[in-house]
Amino acid sequence: MTRVVAVQPALQIGDVEGNLHRCAELVRAAAREHSPEAIFLPEAITPPNAYDRRLRSVARPLMGAPLQTLRSLARELDCVVGGGFIAVRGDETRGTYALCEPDGAIHLHDKDQPSFWENNYYAGGSDDGVMKTSLGSIGVANGFEWGRVRTAKRLVGRVQLLAGGMHFPSFPTWPLTHKLFIERDEAILEQYCRETPPRMARMLGVPAVHASHVGPFTMETPLLPGVKWPSRMLGETTICDADGVVLERLSYGDGEGYVCADVTITEPAPRDPIPDLFWNAPLPVSVHLVWYAGNAHGVLKYRAMKALGLHSWSPSTDLPAYTPADVAPPIG
Repeated sequence: MTRVVAVQPALQIGDVEGNLHRCAELVRAAAREHSPEAIFLPEAITPPNAYDRRLRSVARPLMGAPLQTLRSLARELDCVVGGGFIAVRGDETRGTYALCEPDGAIHLHDKDQPSFWENNYYAGGSDDGVMKTSLGSIGVANGFEWGRVRTAKRLVGRVQLLAGGMHFPSFPTWPLTHKLFIERDEAILEQYCRETPPRMARMLGVPAVHASHVGPFTMETPLLPGVKWPSRMLGETTICDADGVVLERLSYGDGEGYVCADVTITEPAPRDPIPDLFWNAPLPVSVHLVWYAGNAHGVLKYRAMKALGLHSWSPSTDLPAYTPADVAPPIG
């Protein structure tokens, strides 16, 4: 059995240093309480993934503070520590998830496709997300990769554990759209959040560790300058076994915290077929509309700003998807 922890943080838009500090506190508290072999934070631990001008300045060089924090925690606590952040990798920014080993080795996965307004801040990656770690073969799903069929097709039969994290925002609480967005569609999103980790676990036939953000936030509204988007991050941090049985879970009502469970890392044995679809379960029409509009708007804006040299970040050094301990840069 392998003891794993999933962390559910309540972070603030744009506060990179404060968010890293808070994540480190939660990771250390979980390690003291449970002595796990792996601790997983969600994606976007430097800021939550929001549409907000403060997100223009949160990208950090790959070897900067976010990765150094994760590596330092792995060494200090003698366990694998993972978390995601917007990283400058060469001449692009990516939604990168890093798994750091106690000996200093680094595993990296870039989200294959940014979702919604995330396209304003980084480009998609191309690695397969399969990490050969000291604990076994771990497949990483970053953000809405948890909900896409191609993630399961990429990982099936190749990994013994699915892990990573999610930032799942909800609808704006505008009075005019409250009946449609909050009273109806948000309930569909909540159910989708609860069901996604077990669904992926069964399709891959491996345990799943799904760490998610939680708490209220207010961002700007894409394509509507000056209009605020007050909402919340839905939580649903979950650890489940290969049958999709939930071992531990944190809902929105549980707030910030962490859960721990013992899982069996062995050869994969898929329980359910993988559907020949794009999403692995239905989403409300409203989500599809925001998906297409947000993707198109974000991609165009990211590329235009890059061509005009308007991004706040500069090209930085990069690393391959796996860097062994004996050649990894020094920690700290």
